[in-house]
Amino acid sequence: MIIRLLCIGKTDEGWLQDGISKYEKRLKHYANFSLEIIPDVKQAKNLSNEQLKVKEGELLLKQLNTADQVILLDEHGEQMRSIEFARYLDKKMTAGVQRLVFIIGGPYGFSDAVYQRATGQLSLSKLTFSHQMIRLFFTEQLYRSFSILKGEPYHHE
Repeated sequence: MIIRLLCIGKTDEGWLQDGISKYEKRLKHYANFSLEIIPDVKQAKNLSNEQLKVKEGELLLKQLNTADQVILLDEHGEQMRSIEFARYLDKKMTAGVQRLVFIIGGPYGFSDAVYQRATGQLSLSKLTFSHQMIRLFFTEQLYRSFSILKGEPYHHE
């Protein structure tokens, strides 16, 4: 199974990028994982929040194949414990899902078209985090899930 993480805009903070890179390297032992950055919308300052979401949505939707299972990382999504997320990934692999695409939107969220395309939504917390920090939290949780599935000692319960 291929796992992709699509994000809008580059990671500005070096310390965040260092953490993300750490878990990307670790994930190579478990999965075909890629983190892909969609460039920020040009002249975004001239757009309303809704117009910006629509433009970002168009860019995101261009990255998807028709067979992709698309999960939005969204504050209103389903919340899972790490072990539940590991089981979720295991079910997707067992079901033969070819490409599982997780998407982190821009600071104003997702357009209606992106919500309609999604096959699910996942919330990492009831707290609100910057969309750049979510990249680090998600890559760590993905690594944690694979270590759980392999029975390795990274996760303590």
